[in-house]
Amino acid sequence: MTLVLSTVRPGLEDLVTGVRSVVDLHTDWRETARLVAAELRQHMPTPDVLTAEERIGDPDRYVSHTLYVERGGAFSVVGLVWRPGQVTPIHDHVTWCVFGVLQGVEHEELYVQQDDHLLRVGVNDNHVGEVSGFAPPGDIHRVRNVGDGVSISLHIYGTDISRIESSVRRCYDLPVRD
Repeated sequence: MTLVLSTVRPGLEDLVTGVRSVVDLHTDWRETARLVAAELRQHMPTPDVLTAEERIGDPDRYVSHTLYVERGGAFSVVGLVWRPGQVTPIHDHVTWCVFGVLQGVEHEELYVQQDDHLLRVGVNDNHVGEVSGFAPPGDIHRVRNVGDGVSISLHIYGTDISRIESSVRRCYDLPVRD
C-alpha cells in the first residue's frame, strides 16, 4: 500500500506551491533541478518543519522522513536527519534531486565512474542555508555529517518516494582514486 502524504506540513506551503509550479513546466531534469533549487532557496524552512521526535535521529543510521508527496507522484519532500559521523554509501539516483541544509554541516564527495573505479572529482561542505541540485546521469556522490551535532537536510525528489522507498538507484562498491 502506498502512503500518500498530500497534506502540506506547516512551513512547507510556499515551497510545495513553488515546486509544483516548476514541475508543471515539464522541463528536462537538469533545468527542473535548477528551478526547484531556486524555489528551495526562496522558501527554505527551519528545522522545526520536522517534529522534535523526528529531529533526534537514530544512533545506528541516518533517518529519512517523508514530509509530503504530490498527488500523482510528481515530487516528494523528505527530511533527512544525520547524527555525527553517519554517512551514505556512494550512490546515484533514480531522478532529479534538490537538497538544502537546515541544520549542521553535510560533507559531500562527488565522483565519476571510469571503467573499473571511481574518480573523486569534488568535495563540498554544505552549511545551513546552502542548496544544491542535480540530475542523472553524473550524480554519483556520498554524504556524511562531519559536525559534532545533528545535521538536518531537506530533499526534494522528482518522484513519489513513498512508493519506491529510496531515491538511490545504485550503490557503488568500486575502488576510489583521487
